Formats: sequence, C-alpha cells, structure tokens
Amino acid sequence: MAYDVIVLGSGPGGYPAAIRSSQLGKKVAIVERESLGGICLNWGCIPTKALLKSAQVYEYAKHAADYGINVANPSTDFGGVIKRSRGVADKMSKGIQYLMKKNKIDVIMGSGKLIAANKLEVTAADGTKQVVEAKNIIIATGGRARQLPTMPIDGKKIIGYREAMVLPEQPKSMIVCGSGAIGSEFAYFYNSMGTKCTIVEFMPRIVPVEDEDISKELEKQFKKQGIEIMTNSEVLKVDTSGNGVKATVKTASGEVTLEADVLLSAVGVVANIENAGLEELGIKTEKGKIIVDINQQTNVPGVYAIGDCTPGQALAHVASREGINAAEHLAGHKITPMDYNNIPGCTYCVPEIASVGYTEKAAKEAGFEVKVGKFPFMASGKASAAGALEGFVKVIYDAKYGEFLGCHMIGMNVTEMIAEAVVARKLETTGHEILTAVHPHPTMSEAMKEATAMAYGEATDI
Repeated sequence: MAYDVIVLGSGPGGYPAAIRSSQLGKKVAIVERESLGGICLNWGCIPTKALLKSAQVYEYAKHAADYGINVANPSTDFGGVIKRSRGVADKMSKGIQYLMKKNKIDVIMGSGKLIAANKLEVTAADGTKQVVEAKNIIIATGGRARQLPTMPIDGKKIIGYREAMVLPEQPKSMIVCGSGAIGSEFAYFYNSMGTKCTIVEFMPRIVPVEDEDISKELEKQFKKQGIEIMTNSEVLKVDTSGNGVKATVKTASGEVTLEADVLLSAVGVVANIENAGLEELGIKTEKGKIIVDINQQTNVPGVYAIGDCTPGQALAHVASREGINAAEHLAGHKITPMDYNNIPGCTYCVPEIASVGYTEKAAKEAGFEVKVGKFPFMASGKASAAGALEGFVKVIYDAKYGEFLGCHMIGMNVTEMIAEAVVARKLETTGHEILTAVHPHPTMSEAMKEATAMAYGEATDI
C-alpha cells in the first residue's frame, strides 16, 4: 500500500509527526517494532515519574508528623510500586492506540528498514516481510542505553534503566554509574525506598551539564538523604562472579572496591540507527547520529529524521517539536526552526532540577557581561508552608541589554516553573519586564521575580 508519509518509530517524536501529518491531510502509516509510545512512554519518562511519585509519597508518610499528621509505621510494597508504574505506562500506550485510530493512521508492527528513499521493508515478529511505500519517510528510531565495555549489561547484576524499572525484588544496595538525569532519578528513587545507593561520576561534579551552583546544591541534598557520591571517579571493571557485584573504581586518591547487590549503568544514550538501511541509501551520519538540516531533512530527498537519532538534545519534548516541524515542512508549510539554546532540561529527583539557556560560566565564556540573581527557597513563604526549603532559583541576564540569558532552578516543583523562563526567552523578554510582571503570592513561581530583583539590586524579601 502507498502512503504520503510513513513514520518509522512511534515515540514522542514519531507519533506527533504522524498525527500532524494526518491533520494536514496526508495518508499516514506508523511502523513500530515494540510498543506504541516508544521508550519514553513505556520505559522512560512516564513510568519513571510514576516510580518517583511513589517514593515521594513514602517520604511524605515518613515525615507526616512534621505536618501535624499521625501516620503509624509506613512501609513500602516494592512490587506494588512497580505494578503501579507499569499500569501508568500501559494506560498511556493504550492512549496512543486510540490517537492512531482517531487520526486514521495505519499501525504496522515490525522492524523497518529503508530499501529506497520511498520504500520501507517491515519485518514482523514472526519473520514475515512486507514492503510499504510513501512519498516521504520520517525516521524516528530513538535511542537506547549506552553500554561501556567495563560494564556489560547482563540484566541481572549489571542493569540498565529498563531493568531498574522492573526489578523482581528491591536490592539492599546499588551502585549507580553516571549522575545525569537517569542516574540521579534512580539514585533518589532507590535510596528513598531504602536501598543503599552510591553514585560514581566520571566528571568533577554530579549533573555535570547543569550550572555549577545546581550541582553543588544537589550533591549537598543527596548527601543529606544518605546517598554516597564519588566524583572524578571511573569504574574500571566489575566482578559479577559472587552474589552481587564488586566494582573496581579509579579515584583521585587511588583504586577502591565497591560492593553492592546490583550496578546500574546510566552513562548516556546512543542512537538506534543500525540496520535501518542508512548506509545503502547513502544517508549521512556523523558520530552515530543522522545529519539533518533546519527542516529535519536528511541529504536524501524525501527522507526526514527527528529525535534521539539526530544531533539535538536527546529529550522527548525536542523530538516532539522536531516531528511536528518535519510533518509541516513536508506538507509545504514554513516552519519555525528549532532553537536548541532555548530547550528546557528537567530532572525529577528530589529536589527537582530545571534549567534553560546559558549557565553562568557559559555566558561569561560567550563574552557577556552578566547580572546574576539567586533567590533561596528558604526565604519563600510558600516553600516554608510546604516544608520544602531546599534549593533556589538562579537567573542570568546580559548587563548591557537585559537579555534573559539563562535560568537554573532546584527545588520543589521547579520542573513546572521553568516554562516561564522558556517563553520569556522566546519572546526576548528583558530582566526589567520579568521584574515588573506581577507574580502571584504566595507561590514558588514568584522566586523567578525575586531572583531577578536580586540581579538588579532591588530585592525586598531577602
């Protein structure tokens, strides 16, 4: 059967691309080898947030007395926590099935391989093959956990994020290798549930892509929670011959051996571009990613690529916008190209982290003279009432023109607050405009205005 558009992959980039193409009058099919919704919905963003919510509820129960509530001896049901997480993911996946039917998109289950610029060979789980054709093909194959030769994932003692979501029983101890979003979220979750966690980070600080002040604050809070942290450290080898794991770790002061029940490898993501027919078609790749232009087009006419298999940030919301852009461009619409310096990043441990734009260091290195303001939540009335005094909002402005260069937050619900900074930067809002825009009181969000007041020497609440 011939289509106008075939989307290879149904993750947070693929399914919006398919839906937008259908909305624009195209006949669309989507090819998926596993589950509708892709990794994010089934094994990433959504089920991890369900796990983290369970951990937060448990933390609230343990500290209920702080709020004048009596809860006697709360305990966890690890199996129940996992079951709830899977239920949330399954419900969301069924929602994508509904959206496909609603938008009259054909779903073809199987692994797709490009055999021409307008042809895709799909191999089903039983080995049967079919060829489908389309005027345009959008590659949205996503990514998977990176594996290091020193830590080969066996699914039992050395695990990746997928196994970490469905362990049959809770480990007593865990080594988490890598402190990006995945590593930090799982370290928080398992530590909160009662697992002894040690983070091993190769870089000099945890969450190394964040502003340095954010890294320092998260390390301080993690240590208060009982998480051990080793920075400037590298796992050289892992012995799995015993009951658990023994990891040999190179540190600044020499080698040490860590023992735990399991080791979680959270050292990044690699693109799924193997066996997709890219080489045969001459589609350009670089450093394991598909090269695209500002319209998400590859060098082969009619073939687009979006999401984790391309060079932009490996984030669900990036993939979604890229997918919609590709769908609109192939339909003849003029699109607004992605601004990769205005992409928010969120980490959902406790305290949460959210950021967008330049870090203070990057802004100075780019040649800006900056005004920096930082407002601690311990000075916030809403944070005090909520019992969430940890963290702060940090803002960075260009001293000359007031350009909003960056915003970095750590604290309760900051992942819900960062959108203000994203929209403000999109609209080229200045520091003065943020300062004079009346924010509601008492809220966590007024910390944005208070931090801006700090930057301009006009603070009245600290």
